[in-house]
Amino acid sequence: MNALVSLDQMMVPVHLDGSRGRNRADSRSQLAAVDDRSAVLAWLARYADSPATLASYRKEAERLMLWCVLQRGAALSDLTHEDLLLYQRFLDDPQPAERWVMEPGQKPGRNSPRWRPFAGPLGPSSLRQALSILNAMFSWLVEAGYLAGNPLALSRRKRRQTAPRVSRFLPAEHWNVVKAAIEAMPVASERERLHASRCRWLFSLLYIGGLRVSEICDASMSGFFSRRGTDGRERWWLEITGKGSKTRLVPATGELMAELMRYRKAHALSSLPLEGEGTPLVMTLIAPIKPMARSAIHELVKGVMHAAATALRRRGPDFNAAAAHLEQASTHWIRHTAGSHLSEKVDLKVVRDNLGHTNISTTSIYLHTEDDARHDATATGHRVGGT
Repeated sequence: MNALVSLDQMMVPVHLDGSRGRNRADSRSQLAAVDDRSAVLAWLARYADSPATLASYRKEAERLMLWCVLQRGAALSDLTHEDLLLYQRFLDDPQPAERWVMEPGQKPGRNSPRWRPFAGPLGPSSLRQALSILNAMFSWLVEAGYLAGNPLALSRRKRRQTAPRVSRFLPAEHWNVVKAAIEAMPVASERERLHASRCRWLFSLLYIGGLRVSEICDASMSGFFSRRGTDGRERWWLEITGKGSKTRLVPATGELMAELMRYRKAHALSSLPLEGEGTPLVMTLIAPIKPMARSAIHELVKGVMHAAATALRRRGPDFNAAAAHLEQASTHWIRHTAGSHLSEKVDLKVVRDNLGHTNISTTSIYLHTEDDARHDATATGHRVGGT
């Protein structure tokens, strides 16, 4: 195999397919796979119900297998600990770049001859994530009886230097700048009007609803419904299917319903969705109407964050750090922001259920206010210099 192709199209030469790999287990394998590519695909198949996870895991497995065949000249099941050390250095600087790295600004499809597995060298956090995913893959292949050992298991475990939890959400003053940027979007043309309307609705779903991007892409407006409570009040809900195909009900507050009606009005739709209506939760601007892709949603959010950062920089150099913080923000930051702001006002179990967390310990990362109070109490009551 000389051409660089995606995992789906990969045709591995027999001498590199791993059917006789040195690290193959002697015991009976629990997999039907007899070669490395098939074994990796069996591992990936476990994540078919989590598209975002599947895409992330496939990317790392694909990169490693392509490197094995095209650069190292070894089967995946031949790799040693030393080979993986070389691969780590490769991830830090994938060379030759013309073979491995996409042209700047290009995002060709995986079946395009211009597709490449890298956008550039991996930064420290991306490198840690890549190795963590591959370690999980090797461990599973060992557990399944396909490999005899995990060549990554001997790697020295560096203590992970995580950024403070507070860095991945927007404090209220930054969130207000983002909202102002959305309000200031141009609406002179019909396309601009629809684009501005879509951005406002998308951020409403991310913040008021606390939805994941995958949930937005997969849902339709038929998920909205109302029901009468035991107190006689009508309440609107949005039924969402989240991680692991788990269904949850997100409170569709009066504010969220008002934003829904505003968005639908912009598209000349009825104020409220009809029963069984298949209209995507967030729509493309051109016909035929389709759900927005995850990549397109990420680009929308990045565009708004860039506009907000630009507006901050106009206020003067004192705002450069805040602007840089906004430019780092991703789509998932809005969900973190929603959880952080909500946790300051309601019981943590409400936040857990709204965001669809399995364990409340996950939700506890949003307790910034408690951290601040603990900091203030420590500073006030614990001093080496006395009172």
